[in-house]
Amino acid sequence: MTYLQDISACLGSGALALDERLFAELLDETKGALDTLRLARADGSLPLLALPARRDDLEALEPLAARLRGTCDDVVILGTGGSSLGGQAIHAFAPPGAVPRLHFLDNIDPERFEAVIDSLDLERTGVLAISKSGGTAETLTQLLALLARLDAGGNAKDRPKDRLGERVVAVTQPGDSPLRRLALRYGLTVLDHDPEIGGRFAALSLVGLLPAMIAGLDAGAVRAGAAAVLDPALGGDDPSLVPPAIGAALSVGLARQRGLRQSVLLAYSDTLEPFARWYRQLWAESLGKQGHGTTPIPAVGAVDQHSQLQLWLDGPADKLFTVIMADRKGAGARIAPELAEDLLAEDGPLGWLGGRTMGDLMEAEQRATAETLAAAGRPVRVLGLKSVDLRALGALMMHYMLETVIAAHLLGVDPFDQPAVEEGKVLARRYLLEMPRA
Repeated sequence: MTYLQDISACLGSGALALDERLFAELLDETKGALDTLRLARADGSLPLLALPARRDDLEALEPLAARLRGTCDDVVILGTGGSSLGGQAIHAFAPPGAVPRLHFLDNIDPERFEAVIDSLDLERTGVLAISKSGGTAETLTQLLALLARLDAGGNAKDRPKDRLGERVVAVTQPGDSPLRRLALRYGLTVLDHDPEIGGRFAALSLVGLLPAMIAGLDAGAVRAGAAAVLDPALGGDDPSLVPPAIGAALSVGLARQRGLRQSVLLAYSDTLEPFARWYRQLWAESLGKQGHGTTPIPAVGAVDQHSQLQLWLDGPADKLFTVIMADRKGAGARIAPELAEDLLAEDGPLGWLGGRTMGDLMEAEQRATAETLAAAGRPVRVLGLKSVDLRALGALMMHYMLETVIAAHLLGVDPFDQPAVEEGKVLARRYLLEMPRA
């Protein structure tokens, strides 16, 4: 395993601890979800479960990724929600300054959009527009605006189709849709989004991995990490040996027995901050139905020690905490002992920094935060990583996909739909139609 899960601080007889008998009952209930997942992988009815073992699709994408790497200084990723968050989580592992530079424009803030586009050499810029339905208004608006800037408007349908199609790519599910019609009209490259993989579960598909490949990252390592979680999870029949099943039973049990309706994911790594935001959508949109679900709160250490820890320790006792940490001892810059002695004072409050590395401080702080929360009676789960790399990221992604699906089984909701958001889309269209056109 690329990580270890410790839930010992969540069980027992404390005021917020989960009763071990209830936990055992819920864990036993997860067998049904695991059986369903095994069957779905065997019969192909849940394609996301086949992705960790696949490499053929990545090989087919490599020429396109290589072409964009070789011809573009910048690549703009258009998409929102699940069409963007997974790609952002993976791209966080790209080294600073890597070319091509990827720009994830997942909001429709006009000032930010124009500022980013104005900063680019559009002759050396690629575009990847992602919308599963092909009808996402935000993504279509961005693409239309960008096509105009790329001189693809006007009589573009009568122009040669080769040059624009080499660097503008649309990803959408098969069948007629506005995005596919637009792509065909302007000669863009079109790739199929699997219609059976929802956006928030699509990080391991081309949706999340094509941006990674364009950035030169090892997409196979992400899938290998996912396989390291999926295969043992579905390979046995004892849920007590399946970390995602344990996590689902824990979360549902604490909400049911202790009324804990918020779930804080505290990652002690800047690189994992986008992953925490990916988790927020996955958990919220999959489980927040029929009065069920817990509110996911992404956080990053040590930043949130200085902004939220007071609330977590002394505010409402309504949260489950998951702390993601890795061994940081000895990593990073080392503080010279003589500087600590001269400037921080050996017997002063900061003298103990002498001879320590930045990683030593991170190691101490992540352990201290988890232990302080537990000592205050807050339920704390620890996910310990061997290292923070692409394989670990793939493992975490698969863990939370499985934990989410299993939790949905325990709650009796469908993790793959999102019926409540449709009303807002209808209203937005109506308000837009009511506005006078420029």
